[in-house]
Amino acid sequence: MSHDSTAAPDAAARKLSGRRRKEIVAVLLFSGGPIFESSIPLSVFGIDRQDAGVPRYRLLVCGGEEGPLRTTGGLELTAPHGLEAISRAGTVVVPAWRSITSPPPEEALDALRRAHEEGARIVGLCTGAFVLAAAGLLDSRPATTHWMYAPTLAKRYPSVHVDPRELFVDDGDVLTSAGTAAGIDLCLHIVRTDHGNEAAGALARRLVVPPRRSGGQERYLDRSLPEEIGADPLAEVVAWALEHLHEQFDVETLAARAYMSRRTFDRRFRSLTGSAPLQWLITQRVLQAQRLLETSDYSVDEVAGRCGFRSPVALRGHFRRQLGSSPAAYRAAYRARRPQGDKSAEPEAPAPAGPAPALHPEGPVPLQTRRTAASAIGTSASVSAASDNGREAYMASRASLPGQRSAP
Repeated sequence: MSHDSTAAPDAAARKLSGRRRKEIVAVLLFSGGPIFESSIPLSVFGIDRQDAGVPRYRLLVCGGEEGPLRTTGGLELTAPHGLEAISRAGTVVVPAWRSITSPPPEEALDALRRAHEEGARIVGLCTGAFVLAAAGLLDSRPATTHWMYAPTLAKRYPSVHVDPRELFVDDGDVLTSAGTAAGIDLCLHIVRTDHGNEAAGALARRLVVPPRRSGGQERYLDRSLPEEIGADPLAEVVAWALEHLHEQFDVETLAARAYMSRRTFDRRFRSLTGSAPLQWLITQRVLQAQRLLETSDYSVDEVAGRCGFRSPVALRGHFRRQLGSSPAAYRAAYRARRPQGDKSAEPEAPAPAGPAPALHPEGPVPLQTRRTAASAIGTSASVSAASDNGREAYMASRASLPGQRSAP
């Protein structure tokens, strides 16, 4: 699933200035960045596949800070170019950022702002969205990132319209993707935008990946809660909702439990979780249905009742929209791919109504993984004053640029 903004035509009409060229792609690397995410744009844009019908890009690998750059497994990389090379690129890709809790180098943020001002397309893969947000490039725009970090992005940058459901978001001149493999989806989308379906299809065949993936991130979401929500008045309400998913209640019920108006509750809930409360509640009910379909022999009608849906029809509709299949088909596929003789995967006896253990669609999520995700989601760190000042100055200077989204 992708999101294409209506701002795209205006953004696409922006002219590259100076010596920037559309076919030049600069990839901005930082020390501490994961090697898989970093390698995706290098492979897509840096290998000559003209023999397969894929138009060639010119790749510039740029260090966002002084090297050598350390990456996964203790490897050290030396980027052949520095930040100055970005001035030639029509597209600048930030494949990942090393930590959502630390501010990016101001010099790199300045280079990104300048590139955008001069008409370049700016792309953030996975946690690279945090770098774009720190530069002010995502203000008043739709964006996505890995589902695990989406609440932190929404909380730290409230003017960004974070949608954790999307695999990638195309807002014309600024694009973002979800985690890891979704970076491939977005890079293929860029090739498709530049050169058409045939070129993107040829590249997808070379990479042995689907040209387009259906669905979004919903199927991978964990139900973990931030461990550091502390004394937030909504913490108890969110915990109550998760413990009572088997009951029928709506957002108005949650707002009443929080002693807030619906409007205030919606705003506060979004700041805490990064999602609108209704969408969050539906997603949690679908996740609960997944768990019961995987771990019990309840009928689909019984699963609907135990997940708080008013009817099996409602369950089937939301389940298909989020996961791309019917509940019955999901259960059949899940059981078909279990290893033969795996006793731990046998259906459990019917359990009392209430939340079942949190499971990933491919199997149980280790407790430590859930805690790590929760800690990362709940972490909050302030960006340096220098970065804030640069961001504010950039926002003021770009107010009259063509192709920009107006604030809602």
